[in-house]
Amino acid sequence: MRLISSLESKFGRFAIPGLVQVIAMFQLLVLFMVMVMSPEGAAAYLMFLDLNPARVMNGEVWRLITHVFIPGNFSLIWALIGTMFMMWIGRGLDDAWGAFRVNLYIFGWMFVVTLGALFFGWPAPGMFLYQTLLFAFATLFPNEEIMIYFILPVKMKWVALLSAGMTAFLVMRDPSFLLPVLACHLNYLVAFGPG
Repeated sequence: MRLISSLESKFGRFAIPGLVQVIAMFQLLVLFMVMVMSPEGAAAYLMFLDLNPARVMNGEVWRLITHVFIPGNFSLIWALIGTMFMMWIGRGLDDAWGAFRVNLYIFGWMFVVTLGALFFGWPAPGMFLYQTLLFAFATLFPNEEIMIYFILPVKMKWVALLSAGMTAFLVMRDPSFLLPVLACHLNYLVAFGPG
């Protein structure tokens, strides 16, 4: 942790405060743009944002960042709920870690996922970024409660375990996802594995 503290003292002023909230808002913006476009235009727009290794190598470097803005769900209600949930998680992580460490966590995820996509052709779904943020939040605040359907209180540790179980089921169904899933969760394993 001394290395991170040293990096934070040197580069902390460059950290983007509220980065999780920024990503969540950009995802919502992309969703609204997709909703007002024709199906062909929406598909072309999403392909323009997607992390396509061949096109990145041809100079379309914005794809290294914009693939994170593609929403995992194209339902407006679920997107709004997901955006509010991620903004709440982002505020909690910013309070616990500070902006620099949250930035390091997210950019570390983007770096590993980009390398996996460029060199191995692995998918780079932004859903796994949100999942690792959920895991980090649940590790830091395991007894924090959310209200499912505004009625049923559930602790964050159970929400994270359910999410991990769904990902494990995905890997059991198709074992070829094991390495990409491990790579997508490497930032969580590095941040919390030693502890």
